[in-house]
Order: sequence, then C-alpha cells, then structure tokens
Amino acid sequence: MGIIIALIIALIIIVVVVNAIQQHKEKVEQEKRGKAAKQKAIIDETEELLISIANLPNNPNLVMILNNRSLNAAKTMASILPENKSLLTRIQDMEVRVSNCKKNTSEAASEQSFTLPDNEQQLVAVLQCIKKLRLTLKSEQAKGNLDAQTFTQEDNKLSAMQLRIGVETLQKRGMIAYQKEMLGSARQYLEKALVTISENPIQTEYCTSKRDEITNILEEITSSLKHTNAKDAAKKAKAEEDDLDLLFQPKKKW
Repeated sequence: MGIIIALIIALIIIVVVVNAIQQHKEKVEQEKRGKAAKQKAIIDETEELLISIANLPNNPNLVMILNNRSLNAAKTMASILPENKSLLTRIQDMEVRVSNCKKNTSEAASEQSFTLPDNEQQLVAVLQCIKKLRLTLKSEQAKGNLDAQTFTQEDNKLSAMQLRIGVETLQKRGMIAYQKEMLGSARQYLEKALVTISENPIQTEYCTSKRDEITNILEEITSSLKHTNAKDAAKKAKAEEDDLDLLFQPKKKW
C-alpha cells in the first residue's frame, strides 16, 4: 500500500515538473516570437521608408542608414530564430544592398531643390515621411548605430525640408486668400508663416529670404486694408450724408 502511495506521489511530481517545463518552454517561445516580431516590424517600417524617400531629394547617406537599420534588425532576428534558414538568404540580400550603397558616390541633393507637391494628400504623406525619418534617426543614434555628427547633419536636412513645407504651405494659402480679397485671412496665414520661421532653431539663408518676402507681402496687405477701410469709411460717410440730406430737404407742397 505504501509503495502504491509513493508511486502516485512520484507520478504527481513528474506531471507537475513536466507541466512546469512545458510552460517554461512555451513562455520562452512566446518571448522569442515577440522579439522576432519586433525586429520584423522594424524591417517592414524601414522598407516602407526606403520607398517613401523616393519623393524627397536624393540622399545616398540616408539610404545607407536605412539599409543598415534593416540589416541589423534581420541579423538580430536570425539570432533569435536560428532555425529559420530563410533569414540567412535575406541577410545576404541586404548585405549586397549595403555594399552597393557604399559604392554610390553621388552627392546628396540640396533640400532647397525639393519641389512641394501640389496635391494636399501627397504633401501630407511627404510630411509624415519626414517626421518618421527624424524619429528613426533619433532611434538609431540612441542604439549607438549612428554617430552624433551624422545624426545632426541628416536631421538638420530633414528639419529644413519640414520647415519649408510648413512655411510655403501657409504662404500658398495666404496668397490664395489674398487673391480672393480675403485680406484678414491672408494676413493670419502669412503672420503664422513668420512665426514658424522665427521659432525654427536654425536660421538659414532660406529663413532670411522667406521672412523678407512674406514681410513685403504683409505690408501690401496692410496697405490694401487701410485703403479698403478708407473706402468703407467714405462710403459710410456718404450714406449718412445722403440720409441727412433726405431728412432735412425742403418738403414739397402739393
């Protein structure tokens, strides 16, 4: 009887231990899948950015940074899932891309060469792309994959494009309002553009020239407003004068 009880207890212990081991394995696998999914998300996001930057001025250095980001994420993913042999092929393809980037000696185009899309939806997409790129650069620097000098250089380029989009969009809306003789709205858009320029931490030649240009337009609007107000006042005075003449004119005798 004692032997049977001992066997039952031993069996229970074995079952508990096996369950604990199984649960631990499942937990480890779940953590691995989570870590791998995070790296895959980085790769997918980076591939989308590589497609999106086709709408920005040519920048081989930025392409290199993004390709290295994908490569690093793929290598990390392969270390998490060593049994996944397809990752090795993908890493080899990415290494070829990085190697080709290093051979690309073309110079980056100036951010001033950037042409703003006329379509509002396209403009929003470009702006979102720039914001994502800036966050990506910051993340890469935090990971130690990007030195401070390169980060600052590339971030300043993106910041300049972001500023230009904001300023010229406001200016465009202001000019449309001006052409429609909506002088108050036009002035608000252009004044907001000036504030955007003044708040930019780096004051470039673009900032100076654009500030002068918008200031001149605002002076024209102010002059137009004064002229309009003067005309309105004259019309009002004439109307009041006509009313007084009508009130005090001699009454006709019938």
